[in-house]
Amino acid sequence: MKYKSRFAICAVIAMLALICGGYFIYQQQTHFNKNVQINGVNVGGLTAKEAEEKLAALKVTKKVYLDNKLIYTSQPADSEFTSKDIAKFEAALKKQATIFPSSKKQSFTITPTTSNGKSTASLATNVKNVLTEANKTRTAAVDAYAILKNGKVSVVSAKKGDQYDVSTLLKQLAKQEGQEKIYLKAKYIQPVSADSTEVKTEVTKLKELAKRKLTYTVQTTKYELSASDLVTSARYQNGKYELDTTALKNKIAEINQSQSTLNKSFTFKTTEGNEIQVQGGTYGWAISTTKAENTLTNALLNNKTSVDAKSDVYGEGYNTGGIGYDVTTNNGIGTTYVEVSIQKQHLWAYKNDQLVASIDVVTGKHSTNNDTPTGVYYIMYLQTNTTLTGSKADGSSYASAVKYWAPFTLDGCGFHDADWRTNWSSTAYLDDGSLGCVNMKPSEAENVYNNLSQNEPVVIY
Repeated sequence: MKYKSRFAICAVIAMLALICGGYFIYQQQTHFNKNVQINGVNVGGLTAKEAEEKLAALKVTKKVYLDNKLIYTSQPADSEFTSKDIAKFEAALKKQATIFPSSKKQSFTITPTTSNGKSTASLATNVKNVLTEANKTRTAAVDAYAILKNGKVSVVSAKKGDQYDVSTLLKQLAKQEGQEKIYLKAKYIQPVSADSTEVKTEVTKLKELAKRKLTYTVQTTKYELSASDLVTSARYQNGKYELDTTALKNKIAEINQSQSTLNKSFTFKTTEGNEIQVQGGTYGWAISTTKAENTLTNALLNNKTSVDAKSDVYGEGYNTGGIGYDVTTNNGIGTTYVEVSIQKQHLWAYKNDQLVASIDVVTGKHSTNNDTPTGVYYIMYLQTNTTLTGSKADGSSYASAVKYWAPFTLDGCGFHDADWRTNWSSTAYLDDGSLGCVNMKPSEAENVYNNLSQNEPVVIY
């Protein structure tokens, strides 16, 4: 009897131990150990569901640290956890599970399944702004680079800086966005080094450029130009050349000084055999620095060996394309031109070096400062049967019908017949001259007009 009683007691004890052991195992498998944190919040002793509910109920204030120094604190916001995240908490529970209770500190990061995109973006934007503002007072790194200068290629060494690598830090932030406390480790923008593939490519490209040469033809003169004649310095960045063309501009100024005719005095031999200097008017041409820069740099970069300057010239007055570029004889005036002597009150017209007209004329009235302007101009256009209008010296207007009209200045001076004129004396221009035009007798005007051509030089002295 005693034996049976003892057996029953033992059975009960065993049963209780089994029950307790089962409960103990169940407890360990369904509850977090006491020193476990999720997103910085202690969840010790809680089930996965209780842990999720605890985090879901919290108001979250996120703090961002950079090298353990607080740089940003967000405004309190509702947690983003929901019942959809239970599986993530259960996974964390399974990872920390032990057979016996453990006091080991463990930390897990769980990102809510349904994330508030605006909140996440706001955090990243605000931290980015903090880092960007900090960079303003920090030293920027300077990449190594190759440079072509004075015909030689050299490499400028890199300089380290202490500006934050914002993009890398934001990647660190993204990996911790579910935590209340986010720790970033400072990373700095690193410069491109001198031995990088990028710089080696720059060196190769600049050495190729330095070897190039081209011929620039201006009228009949050929200028053999090397890269150093056109480029003061050059770099190769992002697949493109960056050029300092100061040398090119100086070269064009040199060429213009030597060859161009625009706004320069012309040496001219008169019909009477006198060699005189006639100031420049609108006749002439010069090379446009802007056009030449475009032409020559494109030729250099495309490795062309020759280019003509004709498309680079410009002029003044009615025709801004430049007049006389193709003329190289008679000091740039050529063999077809009109010559007018104010003193002689006479006009000579030449065509292909042949005198085709020689007539007396009346020029602008000297006493009222309406003198026909001296200089070298050109025929702007030719027109028949038109009416000339304008204002006289006394302010009154006029309208004069003419058969032949060939203007040579923008302010209205030109050659025309004048059937109203009766005074054709050699001194008429002093007190009875025109308003600036060159008056021709109607009987002689047709011949002169028929021998004129657009852009023909007009030399007045």
